[in-house]
Amino acid sequence: MDLDLITTLVPLAIGTAIVPVPLVLTALLLGARDGRGRSAAFALVAGMMTVRLAQGAVFGVLLAGITAAGGSRGPIAYGGLVVLALVFLVSGARKALGAPDEDAPPPRWLASLDGLGPARAFGLGAVLLAIGVKHWVFTLGAIGAIGEAAMGPAASAGAFLAFVVAAHCLQLALLALALLAPDRADAVLARFSAVLDRHGRMLLAGVSLVFGAWFLVKGLAGLGVL
Repeated sequence: MDLDLITTLVPLAIGTAIVPVPLVLTALLLGARDGRGRSAAFALVAGMMTVRLAQGAVFGVLLAGITAAGGSRGPIAYGGLVVLALVFLVSGARKALGAPDEDAPPPRWLASLDGLGPARAFGLGAVLLAIGVKHWVFTLGAIGAIGEAAMGPAASAGAFLAFVVAAHCLQLALLALALLAPDRADAVLARFSAVLDRHGRMLLAGVSLVFGAWFLVKGLAGLGVL
């Protein structure tokens, strides 16, 4: 995996991993007292990862087909980086200016978590990925960057799988904590939620603005504008 690809995938994975809704839902499910919260949290993350993997398979094949038909991957990949930059910059500016958080989970979602079983949690995770514009943009950006690297099918699949795992690393860390250290999980989840509530907006604003500027420069340079 070359350096250019790494410097694209790592910010994308970080940006995806810190989107608040999946973290909030995972933490709430793990903190549920009805006995099914842990299995529901695992199912939620599994649903999200399944859809992301399906997106990679479908759009990776489409991108390969465009290339095989004589199309150029470069404008697609670098144009995607410019779109990513705009998403990051707009999101960062909104959060820095105190605009309502478009990533905040609807109250009816939070209310429906009580007694949520694994099957419904899997479906919730799948829907969350399917309708989340930011998730689509991040995933398509990763697919475009991997396609531009032209590493071959096996290496490309491995790179995308690494991106998926990294994109869900915080959720997976919460699940691992609940599984391996259940006695400490409640206290850690409470502290995590408090930090997210207190500093999450400014952290997301800073990360979004920095990554937005990085992708804008990279995308415009790739398109020959800079």
